[in-house]
Amino acid sequence: MNRRSGTGYTGIPPWIYAIAAAGAVFVLLPLVAMVAKVNWPQFIPLITSESSLTALGLSLRTSAASTAACIVLGVPLALVLARSPFPGQRLLRAFVLLPLVLPPVVGGIALLYTFGRQGLLGRSLELAGIQIAFSTTAVVLAQTFVALPFLVVSLEGALRTAGNKYEAVAATLGARPSTVLRRVTIPLVLPGLASGAVLSFARSLGEFGATLTFAGSLQGVTRTLPLEIYLQRETDADAAVALSLLLVAVAVAVVGLSYRRPRVEAAPEGVFR
Repeated sequence: MNRRSGTGYTGIPPWIYAIAAAGAVFVLLPLVAMVAKVNWPQFIPLITSESSLTALGLSLRTSAASTAACIVLGVPLALVLARSPFPGQRLLRAFVLLPLVLPPVVGGIALLYTFGRQGLLGRSLELAGIQIAFSTTAVVLAQTFVALPFLVVSLEGALRTAGNKYEAVAATLGARPSTVLRRVTIPLVLPGLASGAVLSFARSLGEFGATLTFAGSLQGVTRTLPLEIYLQRETDADAAVALSLLLVAVAVAVVGLSYRRPRVEAAPEGVFR
């Protein structure tokens, strides 16, 4: 007999709960092991050292910048993929989502051969006096490259769930496409956009491979918190574990903010006024 919950019939067989519990243990057990290894008496000094705070501050700044870049680039991409069928749409979607399955180091190499000194665009940029590789800008580009698909996937799903009936009504009432986008589409999928932005921020915060390959590890310039953890692992295991726990705590808090129960019940207030 299938169980019922406060929200109604679930249809989940009892054995599914056992497998789900095993999956949860598989994820949580390594975190518990890490917590057990933390040098708690020295935890605060370890995470507040100059190098740790510098790396954390750089990570937060670059992650915020890459999230803004993901919004600027990802919103139009998601709109085109969800609302405008065209030849090659599936191929475009595949390329946009490619960083989800590529090893980050491959993305870093691709960026290096695009924006590096001898890269496809890097030579022209070098002549103009602009150097991107191994700079803070390179960190932002690497984070944007790996995080962009998270926003596109989240927003495209929200757009498809919401449908376009309210947009069609607004258009029939004489609203211009830009007005429909600003007053109907964006308010309608704002929870999906917010979730995608938060997930992009979290992914940027944890980026390692592409950053190391494309931006290097220069303290105060490109050494983000994941890179600092990697370096500390070779010299100070206690610091590496403490910083890892700090990064996990920040990531859990950020990802927790991304959960929104989808709800599309009525047109946004004031849409047709």
